[in-house]
Amino acid sequence: MCVTLIGGMDRLKPEYIAAAREGGATLKCISRNERNFTDKIGNPDAIIVFTNKVSHEARRKALEHARSRRIPIHMIHSCGVSSLRDCLAAQRA
Repeated sequence: MCVTLIGGMDRLKPEYIAAAREGGATLKCISRNERNFTDKIGNPDAIIVFTNKVSHEARRKALEHARSRRIPIHMIHSCGVSSLRDCLAAQRA
């Protein structure tokens, strides 16, 4: 399963990737709204947005992208590694 993570803390990126790998997923991390943001999201199996560490504009673009391609999107307020693990576990179940 391929998952795109939007938001979170830059310093936790290696831990996010390791947690996803343990959960059997590959993870692409996008920490902020950048040029060609929707192109960087791509076409993953799911999108996870850490809402407390991302701009409103990036959240809006992610929602539009997910809706237009019928990609499941999960909004999580906290940005901890355990939150990512719980979301991935719920996605698999």
